[in-house]
Amino acid sequence: MKKSISEIFDTDRFKKEGHKLVDLLANYLDQAKSGGEMPVLNWKDPDKQVEYWKNYVVDPDDIASYFSDVLNNSIHLHHPKYMGHQLSPPAPVSALADFLGAVLNNGMVGYEMGPVSTAIERLVIQCFTEALGYDSEGDGFLTSGGTLGNLTALLTARKVKVDSNIWEEGSSGEKLAVMVSSEAHYCIDRAARIMGLGSDGILLIETNEDFQMKTELLELIFQEATEKGLKVFSIIGSACSTATGSYDNLEAIAEFAAKRDLWFHVDGAHGAPVIFSGKYKQLVSGIHLADSVVIDCHKMLMTPTLTTALLYKRSEQSYKTFQQDAHYLWQQEEDPEWFNYGKRTFECTKLMMSLKFFTLMKVYGLDVLGENVTALYDLAKTFATLIKQRNHFELAIEPQSNIVCFRLMNNQLSDLENNEINARVRKAILVEGEFYIVQTTLRGKIFLRTTLMNPFTTPEHLVELLDKIEGYIEKM
Repeated sequence: MKKSISEIFDTDRFKKEGHKLVDLLANYLDQAKSGGEMPVLNWKDPDKQVEYWKNYVVDPDDIASYFSDVLNNSIHLHHPKYMGHQLSPPAPVSALADFLGAVLNNGMVGYEMGPVSTAIERLVIQCFTEALGYDSEGDGFLTSGGTLGNLTALLTARKVKVDSNIWEEGSSGEKLAVMVSSEAHYCIDRAARIMGLGSDGILLIETNEDFQMKTELLELIFQEATEKGLKVFSIIGSACSTATGSYDNLEAIAEFAAKRDLWFHVDGAHGAPVIFSGKYKQLVSGIHLADSVVIDCHKMLMTPTLTTALLYKRSEQSYKTFQQDAHYLWQQEEDPEWFNYGKRTFECTKLMMSLKFFTLMKVYGLDVLGENVTALYDLAKTFATLIKQRNHFELAIEPQSNIVCFRLMNNQLSDLENNEINARVRKAILVEGEFYIVQTTLRGKIFLRTTLMNPFTTPEHLVELLDKIEGYIEKM
């Protein structure tokens, strides 16, 4: 039987079901934070997961049961044994703000469609530009994820640093290129290819033993590219890299960029929030010299996905990326109109993402953000110490962030055999569900990879993980 529109928008039912959902989530958070017998993930193969939901029947009089089943079949980021990908367990107050934004559904294509979130976004951006060390010319906006943020930044770089008007006239045949660490996030490679740079236009810089860009190679690679007829217009620093959490030397990159008149962009999606940590802020020394920076609030800043800040050192450059007439949205094309974010973002309709970070900031202050970063980075150093105390393990590098890569190591086995063992161990952990970790390949060797995102994770949990991994040795 079809539900009428009036039934769909019945506020009494919304109130009743909403109260049930909040109670359900509160109990879920208590259970998840404590760990206990609750697994991090009830693993199902992808096809079985599809089949489960295909055949699922929702009882209209018991929607709470449906919500409960969604919870039970999801991965639990608030669980202290969640140590996998770089997504933060969001602060409940930030999730409430996200809920408010979903109900309001203000699209933010222009100020009239999102007056509150537009004003709040400006304040959030000012918070970030001040923390970065930008002066009053700093500016930016929020966008839907680091991938989109990095692509937008590189489009701005091309607009500012390349003479030909590609936006209006299309490709002129000039061969363009960017310089970036070989350990940079894959979205940089993807952005460059979307922009038509091709493989030749992605100049990968080798990394040192700690997986940091070898800045001593920059001049040589730049000269070689120039001799090949490439126009290098940007260089990207990682703060930090995704696989190992390594920070590039941003001061050295900034110096080279200034020398060669290149746009200096920092992909700080994961690691740039150390700007709020007094203890670890030095890891991004020189970031204030960057022309643009990307920061994901949904990684280290306890905010629900997706909330990404794209910051610019000079405000006027943030308006140069896109130049289109849309007079049904705004009246004065020559006026920057900071409050019409549709002029600067890929999105036309944009979520009210500023509410999520602003609410957290206003309720608890900025200090708690730095405390979260510091605690998780400290915990990674503790984990590295625990790993080095055991004979069966090899640490990839001393962690610079909250990312720790390690592996089971048997010197009597080949690299291929050790790779197979570590891959099998990771699969076993995934299926069992008590812990959640991932794996990565570093210079041909498979490492188990943990990202310590949860403030409720303790050294005792890390000891349990190592014990469990060692226990698998006897079974293989």
